[in-house]
Amino acid sequence: MITHRRVLRIAAPIVLSNATVPLLGAVDTAVVGQIGQAAPIGAVGIGAVVLAGLYWVFGFLRMGTTGLVAQAQGRGDAQEVSATLIRALLIAGVAGLGLMALQGPLVWAAFRMAPASAEVELLARHYLGIRIWGAPATIGLYALTGWLIALERTRAVLVLQLCMNGLNVVLDLAFVPGLGWGVRGVAAATLIAEWSGLALALWYARGALRPAWGAVLDRARLGAMARVNGDIMIRSVLLQGCFTGFMFLGAGQGDVVLAANQVLLQFLEVTAYALDGFAFAAETLVGQAVGLRAPRQVRLAARVTGQWAAGGALLLALAFGAAGPWIIDAMAAAPEVRAAARAYLPWLVAAPLIGVASWMFDGIFIGATLTREMRNAMVVSVGVYAGAAAVLVPAFGNHGLWAALMALNLARAVTMARLYPRAEARAA
Repeated sequence: MITHRRVLRIAAPIVLSNATVPLLGAVDTAVVGQIGQAAPIGAVGIGAVVLAGLYWVFGFLRMGTTGLVAQAQGRGDAQEVSATLIRALLIAGVAGLGLMALQGPLVWAAFRMAPASAEVELLARHYLGIRIWGAPATIGLYALTGWLIALERTRAVLVLQLCMNGLNVVLDLAFVPGLGWGVRGVAAATLIAEWSGLALALWYARGALRPAWGAVLDRARLGAMARVNGDIMIRSVLLQGCFTGFMFLGAGQGDVVLAANQVLLQFLEVTAYALDGFAFAAETLVGQAVGLRAPRQVRLAARVTGQWAAGGALLLALAFGAAGPWIIDAMAAAPEVRAAARAYLPWLVAAPLIGVASWMFDGIFIGATLTREMRNAMVVSVGVYAGAAAVLVPAFGNHGLWAALMALNLARAVTMARLYPRAEARAA
């Protein structure tokens, strides 16, 4: 039975888990900042961004695994629940080994696109040379996290995140101030935490790690998984392209606008972290309803999770309206950046209310594995965004740029809303 309590039981641990992610980045920066030099801070920052970009490509494993496993769970197919996880872990292993093997050209390409000083680049290469050995673990954790969410084991996800980040912080303090390892110490701490996290996640999934290999290698299932993951990857690349374009268009309006936009994008990041829990709940509950062949349950799951997400979006909008200026002042010291960010703050007050529908439809469509529809909706929405930016930015500057970004999320919501009946039909 889909109830408000069940939705909160799934969503609350995800929200708490997400809250620990920015904290870890802050600790990494603070620890390496105690060295007293600028270059180590820049090296850790650049290295982390490069790896995040590489790993982000494989984020489809989290979403695709959740949708497929939730459906298998809904129809009571324990063998497929296990087989889907093994397939995802195999993909993660191959991807991780590939990144390790190609680390030389990948790092070279990264520094050609984002050149840094010789000192920062040298230290960043040391950082990346250690962290890259955690690639199979990090990508494998995407698959395992998706699997745990699909089975409503989000408390395990919270414990996993707390243990990983807690260990990382302890090792940061031991390796950097304690042993004086500098940038290498930060990288080593994260590497150990990643592999420890994978070991803990595998322990949580131990009951599913003895699959029938005939089921794992079933051609039809492999093909379905490839299609789902491929659609999600294309959709995610398009979405990332929109944000990259946003940053470039903002940069073209000067350093102050660029800095103000960077500050305000943190509001969007907080919004995503806060509402992710409800979107994940939608993935799980809609997926299980599709597996059960219960269209009414799909509708109920969409409604209940959507109600909580809408309430959360309203609270975020109120919080940003009330505390936004103080938050801006805490993140930016330059008076001109503060003034610019405050001028554009109303867009961030509106952002949760405008964007919540698109984020929740993402969760519904992932649960129903309507990934082709989600991909196509993104293609249309990117066209709307590009057209809006082309018209509004020359006319209204940065206000036009933010309006174009809001148009992107509104277009995503409208296009997926029109396709929503297919989610219920999927369960018929």
